[in-house]
Amino acid sequence: MLRFAKAALNVSGQGACHVRLSSTHAPEFHAKYSTGLMVGGFAFCVSVWGFVCFNLCCLFVMLNICPLGKVQPKPWREAEE
Repeated sequence: MLRFAKAALNVSGQGACHVRLSSTHAPEFHAKYSTGLMVGGFAFCVSVWGFVCFNLCCLFVMLNICPLGKVQPKPWREAEE
């Protein structure tokens, strides 16, 4: 951390590049796992939303509170002249 603080104070910016290049850390977590996490998160969200929406629709039909087929338009009134 001390090396990075010294490099951050360096006005030329070369110190920060040197600290980053001399780092012995493994590849960054996001570079290594980002695609898998994004695909897994997308699949999780789609499955949860699909499960919830499907079960809510089934519940509405089962309890007969589905508005499909119940809503009827009002009869058309002619304009009064």
